[in-house]
Amino acid sequence: MPKAQANGIEIHYEEHGDPAADPMLLIMGFGAQLTLWPDELVEALAGHGFRVIRYDNRDIGLSEKFDGVKAPGILKMTLLTKLGFTPKVPYTLADMADDGVGLLDALEIDRAHIVGASMGGMIAQHVAARYSQRCKSLTSIFSTTGNPKLPAAKPEALKALVTRPRSMEEEALVDHGVMLARTIGSPGYPSDEERLRNRARASVQRSIYPEGPTRHLSAIVADGDRREMLKDVCVPTLVMHGEDDPLVPVEGGRDTAAAIPGAKLKTIPGWGHDLPLELVDEVAEAIASHARATA
Repeated sequence: MPKAQANGIEIHYEEHGDPAADPMLLIMGFGAQLTLWPDELVEALAGHGFRVIRYDNRDIGLSEKFDGVKAPGILKMTLLTKLGFTPKVPYTLADMADDGVGLLDALEIDRAHIVGASMGGMIAQHVAARYSQRCKSLTSIFSTTGNPKLPAAKPEALKALVTRPRSMEEEALVDHGVMLARTIGSPGYPSDEERLRNRARASVQRSIYPEGPTRHLSAIVADGDRREMLKDVCVPTLVMHGEDDPLVPVEGGRDTAAAIPGAKLKTIPGWGHDLPLELVDEVAEAIASHARATA
């Protein structure tokens, strides 16, 4: 897999489609490797005529790890945030946005369509707000604004996200991955058991690094409410969200669209916090149509 020096760290990435086509940068979410973007969706976007780039965020997958750097406890961070203080964390979502822009620099790409999912959507929001000159368009998928008044995740979804596997043996890790995917996945589009297990196993065999998500979570908590920042986004924006997302409720998507001037909102019934095969064509068409309209 190709790697690049971006923002002073090593980032691993993949490219799909015509190298001369319009570039599209995919940013994945909390604790997730680039492979969580389904190959079918990547291929569909490339088929729509884009140079599709997906990468491992820092501290996950095959990108650079921040070994030995401790994040503060979530309870302490939450309390400090509620008191109006900004917790000191190993790195911020703004730093992670700098990674994405650094990758564009390394690939000699001046401007790209930016697509982010979940935490990746938060990172993409930072890219659009702080580097508008580098963004042709923004698509924020099942993400949110950090507004503390929005509905919280369903308890079972949050528990699944933060629960550690029962052991670090491969089968236990695969079981854990399947459990998480089932819990936060789309109730209207349940995934085939074999596909879930195969994807979980491929992820485990590619990379296991449980420390990374802890630091990712600290970056999310420390980022706080982004609504003021989002008011200044001048990039054409599409917000996509599942109406049955148990992890980031659909109100997060609605709030994102309301905060960004001129943003368009597309919600889909039965869609949860995943990218099911049944929705690949619809999601790819929406992203591609939005990107083409900004050309």
